[in-house]
Amino acid sequence: MFTRLLQVLSLLLVISSANATTPYVGMNTNEAVHFDSSLPFADLFRTAEPFNENKEFTRGGIVYDAQGWVKDLRGGQAGTWFVRWMPANALPKGEYTVSYEGSGSIRYEEGATLVKQSAGRDIITLRPTDKNEISGALVIEKSDPKDPIRHIRVTMPGGICANNPFQRVESANQCGGGQYRSFADHSDEIVFNPDYLNFMRQFKTIRFMNMSGITRNPIQSWNQRPQIDQATWGGSEGKRGVPLEIMVDLANTLNADAWFNIPHRADDAFVQQYAQYVSTNLKPNLKAYIEYTNEAWNTVFSQAQYVQQMGQAERLDPVPLNAGLKYYAKRSKEIFQIWDQVFNNRQRLVRVLSGWSGNPATTPLILKSFDVYQSADMFALAPYFYADQASLMRVNSVDDIFALLNSNQRYSIEQTLRQVDQHMQFLDTYRLGLIAYEGGQHLVVHGTKSRDQYPNPLIIEANRDPRMEQAYSQLLKGFRQAGGRLFMAFSSPRAPAHYGCWGVKEYITQSPAEAPKYRALTRF
Repeated sequence: MFTRLLQVLSLLLVISSANATTPYVGMNTNEAVHFDSSLPFADLFRTAEPFNENKEFTRGGIVYDAQGWVKDLRGGQAGTWFVRWMPANALPKGEYTVSYEGSGSIRYEEGATLVKQSAGRDIITLRPTDKNEISGALVIEKSDPKDPIRHIRVTMPGGICANNPFQRVESANQCGGGQYRSFADHSDEIVFNPDYLNFMRQFKTIRFMNMSGITRNPIQSWNQRPQIDQATWGGSEGKRGVPLEIMVDLANTLNADAWFNIPHRADDAFVQQYAQYVSTNLKPNLKAYIEYTNEAWNTVFSQAQYVQQMGQAERLDPVPLNAGLKYYAKRSKEIFQIWDQVFNNRQRLVRVLSGWSGNPATTPLILKSFDVYQSADMFALAPYFYADQASLMRVNSVDDIFALLNSNQRYSIEQTLRQVDQHMQFLDTYRLGLIAYEGGQHLVVHGTKSRDQYPNPLIIEANRDPRMEQAYSQLLKGFRQAGGRLFMAFSSPRAPAHYGCWGVKEYITQSPAEAPKYRALTRF
């Protein structure tokens, strides 16, 4: 009894501390892809498509080194997109510098145009299409196998003053005392795009799930993790991922609490070393949120299929979903224990369990399994509002969409908040705090192939409509009134597409006047 009382008091202290220091709204990062309009890095090649994944420009029996750079063209050519379908206003105007090591030649495709060429350094411009989008690619045509082209950087124009990473400057004239650092000459030193830092600094908790690349990622051992010296951190799902070192650096630069997700197959040594790195390198005033995998209930993802397989193999439950959730609870508890031992400081660690927003009955199943609730601090949901597929395929106007969002459909705004209340009743019993790992609008019609295909133009217009600001405000207010302590919006700026309008802005520098979701978030 005394032990349980101490646990409750410790939990209340963590929750009280979080409430006192953590703003209500946090932000989810995006995937490391060449069409991410949040543009986190000053070097566009950081998120380029890997040469060996490109289908438009790469051909021949090319040999690559361990980092993904071309080792030998063997008569072929290696090309890649370093930016694609990017809203033109997202990118700084001016000349971009392509620097590289090695001997050979590079040509440029799509909107990338060569201005000036010299050994190891090309100057290019990026030209928008008639849709006001920018796509740029480079192709290695010749490369000396004894000294191959490698370490390519595509850096933005301008730079920063040494004491201010949050402001872009065009030249040394804007910095006093020799403090100018151009992106081109300091590409290893200046990692982050100042526009990205300026956007993200508003949010004092950052969830790195997407940026870390854990979705459908079979990574298991520590030596398989993303590395700093990889040719690119971009790529297809299950292969891409930004190194832990960069994510911690970003949290430290922003002075923001960091939310990390552990890959579903990660072994104990991986978990141990991950925790050790965060404990040692994350600023001591910042909290680390720790969560095992992402959406362990959602069998669209291989991680959910994995936990079900493991749960069934261990005979945790005859029902596959239940077996998977019980394994999720078991593995979460093991991971929490490792992080507890490494950190040895309860004030710096927030242990997160996550559940299925649309199925409140699964919440007590998770919490009771292996008494994992006793090892956790917070329970997270993803309160999304939307309309069912059949209804969206019948809409004729934006008005119709908002009518659905304010109806009695299962995932209308009001019904979504009622589901939150149902979860909260369970959490009160187990004395866990409620937070949102994701949330917002979820308007998407699966199976469409383009932004122009019906009903996507209406969905995109609805996301730009002032009423979307009201919808977000209703969701945020209702979640907080239900007891929600932290709402992690999904997600950082990204352009609308046929697979969803997930960004709270459409690009990183978009005016708040054009971004109703963003306006609602900043009020909270």
